[in-house]
Order: sequence, then structure tokens, then C-alpha cells
Amino acid sequence: MNTPIIDFVNDYIKSDVTRFHMPGHKGVSFFGLEKYDITEIKGADDLSCPDGIIRQSEENASLLFGTKATLFSTGGSSRSINAMLHMAFINRNVSENKSYVLAGRNAHKAFIFAAAKIGFDIRWLYPESCDSLCSCVITADVLEKEIKKTECLPFAVYITTPDYLGKLTDIYGLSRVCKEYNIPLLVDNAHGAYSAFVKEPFHPIMQGADMCCDSAHKTLPALTGCGYLHIAKSDSFGFSKNAKEAMTVYGTSSPSYLLLQSLDLCNAYIEQSIKNDLEICSKKVSEITDTLNSKGIKNISEEPIKITADFSRFDKNGFDIPEHFRKHKIEFEYADNDFLVFMATAQNTDNDFFRLKEAIKTLPDMSKACEKPSFNFIKGEQKITVRKAVFSKNNEISIEKSKGKICGTPTVSCPPAIPIVVSGEEITDEHIELLRYYGKTHINVVE
Repeated sequence: MNTPIIDFVNDYIKSDVTRFHMPGHKGVSFFGLEKYDITEIKGADDLSCPDGIIRQSEENASLLFGTKATLFSTGGSSRSINAMLHMAFINRNVSENKSYVLAGRNAHKAFIFAAAKIGFDIRWLYPESCDSLCSCVITADVLEKEIKKTECLPFAVYITTPDYLGKLTDIYGLSRVCKEYNIPLLVDNAHGAYSAFVKEPFHPIMQGADMCCDSAHKTLPALTGCGYLHIAKSDSFGFSKNAKEAMTVYGTSSPSYLLLQSLDLCNAYIEQSIKNDLEICSKKVSEITDTLNSKGIKNISEEPIKITADFSRFDKNGFDIPEHFRKHKIEFEYADNDFLVFMATAQNTDNDFFRLKEAIKTLPDMSKACEKPSFNFIKGEQKITVRKAVFSKNNEISIEKSKGKICGTPTVSCPPAIPIVVSGEEITDEHIELLRYYGKTHINVVE
């Protein structure tokens, strides 16, 4: 597959042109990458309205993912989340007063801030069972029951999958319900860009989502900030007509050409190597799972290349599990009182997996089980709108003093997790107890 952006920049470097244009470093090496960092000069195209090399590269990505359109984001998934919701909002039936989104509660804070900026309401979908803030699997039955209760249909359904612990939501089932009621299904697939290329693909676009976002930098060999917005091949709601405009509304007018080159090079890697590399990676992850099992520890992730070690039922007796792995020169994605999440990709080396395996083998005996504290999820009571809470003056105060106050910015254990309390909701004793359990000491409240 050709790499038009990479090729253009390399040719520009070789041309030895004098740079009387932005950026200010003029290609002189301070950090080491400056010569590759350009702007919208002649021939370089423009991300906000591409008709040249960027358009060619996006079309290459669209072929790889099997979409009607795939757009590059240099603002990670957050930019694409805003754009998806923007398109769904302007596409809503105003006469039917469709001004809210039905959303899985484990939405990233970018979703909540999008609600504040765009001005829509949120009605939350809750899992049938839940034992962690980091997991929120919404079933088709839950969605259908909620839709049947409503007097007015939402203008979109919004789901996050995979969740932070690697649990997967049945997008096929949710898509069937959404199609029955003619509601667009939007998916935050930030952690699953690779999922289109594994042996048994589970990418949301392949399972019936109308739009989804991917963070290329999370599971593909791309620089931080690289992302995609995908529109399904069917494009039943005509979103592709407004996609570029929507992305422009929520993005900088100076997109990083370093990130665009990274996405361009990703296309070639996906076409040439990724399927074989992911197959090898998934086998190595299976070996790590076997090593965990030998110590009586479960890997609860349903993703083929994510490891979520469940320590929730072990008597740790003061033993610091995260620090044990750090002593073995391993840094993980996330840790709390119950789980350690290790995000593997095809770029992890044999030595990486060897080191992880050895660290697991040297864990102390944790065969003595203890009763896991019960997890009581609290449904918040909305006192003011998300928009009003976010755009009001906020103060950070101790959680011990927050009872009865209104949450300003959302509080989560990690994104994308279930927010303990969301902007505009009243803080209760139960919220404070849960905040304390997840190590939170302060919270922003509406003044």
C-alpha cells in the first residue's frame, strides 16, 4: 500500500527548500524530529478539507477497515467522540424533541464534556450486574427495556467497548435493537483499533455500529494522539456528508503532520504485517494467562491481547502487588485494589513477555482467599444539567465535605470507567464511600 504523506514529506526534505513558513523551528533539529514536522504548504494537503495526499491516505485506511469513510484524527478519540455526537445531534428529528442520548454509564469524560458543549441530555444505561467501576457491559435486553420505557426516542445510543478491563459488549445485539427503532449506534472503540485484524474480528463497524472511534495510538504502532473516525459502509443516516465539517469544529487548525505521517505509515503496516503479528501476540498472551492460572489468578479480559489480572479475592496481607511488578521493571496500564491491567500489542518483544512471566512466577503465595468487599453501584440523581454544571464555577474540595453538593467535573477511577458521580448529580454518603475506596480524596463541585 502506498504512503502518500510519508512520501511527500521525505521528498520535501530532500528538496532542500528554504522554509519561510511555519513551524518556527524551520526543520532545524532541537528535539530530533523537526525536519519531518511541516504545515499546510503547497502539496501537503489540508486535514480539514483534504483533496490530495491526506485524502489518499484516509481512503487507504477506509479500505483496510471496510468503511464508507475513515477520517484521521490528530486529537485522539476525544475529537472523534465530539464529532460523532455533533453529527448525530444535528441529524436528530427536532420536531420529536429528540434531545438526549442513551449511553452506557462507563463513558469517557470526553463524552460528558461533549454533552456540555453540544447541549444534549444523557440518560444512562446500567449493566445488569457490576463488580467494578472499570467494567460496564450493556446487553441488548437492557437497551430494549430502556427504549420501551421512554416517551421520546433518543437521537443516539452510545456504547463504550472494549471496557477498561477488556470486557466486550454484544454490538451485534445492540445494533439489531437500534435498527428496529431507527436509532444510530455510536461506539467508543478507543481501546480496540486492532480488533478489525485479529483472527476473529470484533470491530464495532463490522458488527453493526453506524459510527465508531478508534485510538490508533493505544493498540497500533502509532504516535500518541493518532485516532480514527469510522463511518459504516451502509451509512444509513448519511453521516459521511457532514463528517469533515464536524471534525473541523472540534479540532485544531494546525494538525500535527508527525501524527498524520504516523497514521499513513500505519496503513502500510496493517496491510503488510499486522494479522500475523497479532496472531503471534495473542499466543504469547495465552501463555501469560497460563502462568497466571498456575498461581491461581484469573485473566478476566475477553480481548485476545489484553491481560487483566484479578487479585480481588486474595488476601494480600499488606503486599503491594503493583510495586512488585515495578521492581521487575514492568509498568502496567492500570491498577486498583482489585485488578492489574497489562495492555499488550504486537510490538511487545519476547523479552517483555519473559519479564512479565517471571514477575508473575515470583509473586508470593496468595492461595488464601478472602471475601471481596461487596460493590454497590450508586445511580446518581441529576439536580442540574451536565452543561450547567460544567460551565459553572467549580471548586475542588475534600470528599469529606462534599455531601449534598453538586458534582462539577466528572469523577472516575480511570477513563473509560463508570463515573462515581457525574456533572450535575448530587453527592451522597454512598458516593463518598466509593470515592474513598478508589483512592479519591478531592472532588470538583459547583460553587
